[in-house]
This record gives sequence, C-alpha cells and structure tokens, in this order.
Amino acid sequence: MQNPDKLRVSKEAEDLAIAVYEYTDEFPRDERYGVTAQMRREAVSIGSNIFEGCSRQTNKSFVAYLYNAHGSAGEILFQLRIARKRHCGDDAKADAVYRGLITIRRMLSRLIRNVGDKRS
Repeated sequence: MQNPDKLRVSKEAEDLAIAVYEYTDEFPRDERYGVTAQMRREAVSIGSNIFEGCSRQTNKSFVAYLYNAHGSAGEILFQLRIARKRHCGDDAKADAVYRGLITIRRMLSRLIRNVGDKRS
C-alpha cells in the first residue's frame, strides 16, 4: 500500500481537477451535460484512480489503477481539443489544463515504470 499524500502526482491531479472546473465554469449552458460534465468526470477520475490504487495490496493492482488514471488524462486531452474548436472557455485556462495534463501523464508514466519494476 502507498500513501497517496506522499506522491507528487496526487497533488498535481488535485490541481488539474480544480483547473478543469475553473476552465469549464465558463462553458455555454448547453454544454453542461456534454463536454463540461465529461471533462470534470475524467479530471476527478485521475485523482480517484491514484488514491484507489494506493489502497491496493499489490503493485500489480496499483499499476492497473495508474493506467486508468493515465487513460483519463488522455480522454481530457481529446475533450480539450473539442472545447477549443468550439471556442469554449478562456484560452489561458485551456493552456493551464493542457500543461497540467502533460505533466500528469509524464509523472504517471514514470510512476508506472518504477512501480512496475518492483511488481509483487
């Protein structure tokens, strides 16, 4: 078992979720049940998967949840592209979300590789 509070990626995931909420706050009302809801769900899913994976008993299980978190970050990247093409939200906030996603994906990839090397 890992302590998620000791993983830097946990803090980054929390910051990203807040950034996604702030970015999507400005989306049109007709997107409330579309891309807004989807981006928010996936942003929360990243941190949730990290925390849930930390409570698992084996590194193999932990890595599976890290892969899920990585996948959710990939989904947001696509949704961000759609939102930008539809001119939703503030460009500076979209840039912050994008940078956060790139950082988290790199961190998750490294953590997956490091934990995977120590599989139990």
